Amino acid sequence: MLAAWTAAAEHVDGKWGPVFEQVARVQGYIADLIGGRPEDIAIDQNTHALVSRFLSALPLHRGRPHVVTTDGEFHSMARQLRRLGEDGVEITWVPAAPVATLAARLAAAIRPDTAALMASTVLFQTATRVPDLKVAVAAAHAQGAAVLLDAYHGFGAMPFRLEDFGDDPIFVVSGGYKYAQWGEGVCWMRVPPDCPLRPIYTGWFSDFEHLSAPRTDGLIGYGSTGASRFAGSTFDPVSFYRAAAVIDFFEAQGLDMPRLRALSLTQTDRLIAGLDADFEVLTPRDHALRGGFVAVRIPGASAIVDALRRRGIFVDSRADVLRLGPAPYVTFDDIDVAVDHLRALCQARRGT
Repeated sequence: MLAAWTAAAEHVDGKWGPVFEQVARVQGYIADLIGGRPEDIAIDQNTHALVSRFLSALPLHRGRPHVVTTDGEFHSMARQLRRLGEDGVEITWVPAAPVATLAARLAAAIRPDTAALMASTVLFQTATRVPDLKVAVAAAHAQGAAVLLDAYHGFGAMPFRLEDFGDDPIFVVSGGYKYAQWGEGVCWMRVPPDCPLRPIYTGWFSDFEHLSAPRTDGLIGYGSTGASRFAGSTFDPVSFYRAAAVIDFFEAQGLDMPRLRALSLTQTDRLIAGLDADFEVLTPRDHALRGGFVAVRIPGASAIVDALRRRGIFVDSRADVLRLGPAPYVTFDDIDVAVDHLRALCQARRGT
């Protein structure tokens, strides 16, 4: 925060040079993790803005009025798709369960008039990785549909490589608020190279390189890269200074993806072992299918969240699902204490 303030104090509007050095640091880190290129990473303060630009670029009212997704998507995307459904876009909500057949069922739902396949790589309610998504991706591409994968609930806690999902073009959206430890305000979308789409929802950063050119009555212009087409507008740069500092810290500590993944699996193994006897654990035991948290079904989960918070234990919930997501700094003792308090609270509620 002090570095961002100093750049603004010393350079005024010239601060954007140092700001975009921080942005480039973050883009490079993301590209290394996913096996892409830094210049293909569009950034914004939240994923909803990026997803909305993606949707605005689709021919939803020009011959392809159909989108395929799952009923297990996070609220930001699900809400926007529901609203589009109210306005005449046909949304096919493929049931997320059973996850073993989800990719095949998504593929079967693709039609010649499908504009896009939009699906999570890890389900936000249960931390279940969706297997074989490349089958659905291939089906979408075969019909000329765009593909957007939501990787938010795996990014920073489990490996994600573009090549695992088949051939380009693939859009990927994610952010640093959860496992990357960046805090809010640092979200990104990987855009296929040479993407020709023209978002209707477009910010002035989308053609930043031609900003000084005279205005004309011709078509709105976009930048020279696919990612620039999905850029937004002026943003608070502090979050990118923070993210770059966290990246530097992780690298100094040797917290690369293999080490982070091994730590996450060890922590979630311990959580599952502690919870299994007394709770309905929804998260897979199979390491290959597990994301970065453990979910248990508990009626009235939000009340448990509040009760645990009063004891200094921070978890969250979605409907009747309680989610426990350990960060790299959480110890085994922390995990055991949290499980003990959760068990005691639930026993007290049952009067046992």
